[in-house]
Amino acid sequence: MRTLIAVVGSDEDDTRLSAVALEIAEKVGRGIAQRGGVLVCGGRGGVMRAACKGAKAENGITVGILPEAKEEANEFIDIPLPTGLGMRRNLLVAYAADVVIAIGGRWGTLSEISFAMIFQKPVVLVQGTGGCVDELAQGKLMRETEVCCTIAHSAEDAVDKAFQRCSR
Repeated sequence: MRTLIAVVGSDEDDTRLSAVALEIAEKVGRGIAQRGGVLVCGGRGGVMRAACKGAKAENGITVGILPEAKEEANEFIDIPLPTGLGMRRNLLVAYAADVVIAIGGRWGTLSEISFAMIFQKPVVLVQGTGGCVDELAQGKLMRETEVCCTIAHSAEDAVDKAFQRCSR
């Protein structure tokens, strides 16, 4: 059975989404596909689209768990799964994955990370990509509790750590 790796992060409407985060997302997608994993995401733009683009460049498989309709899917999604749940679909993205890689992000990304933690799924935060990921990686959120996330410093490091964490 193939490893399912969710890539979560900022959508295209995030004005703080950097070119660096998009480049990292695309490399993460490539790495997942090169190792035979299946990329799962929210199926839309920004980090999700960049990761899917990278996976497709390596002939990988991409699954988009969409808020509403199939038409929302970016052009690199192989299997669009419309849910009709709106942003509540974030729960399904986290639940479907064996491991979650988070890049940048705001409230939606933070919810996906939170659901992954609740479901005891491994989470890899790619530090330096901005948003809630950097806040968590730097210990600025959840100061009073132990946050059990793995910190990665590059796309390659994130993919390595993701596959290591789900093979335990």
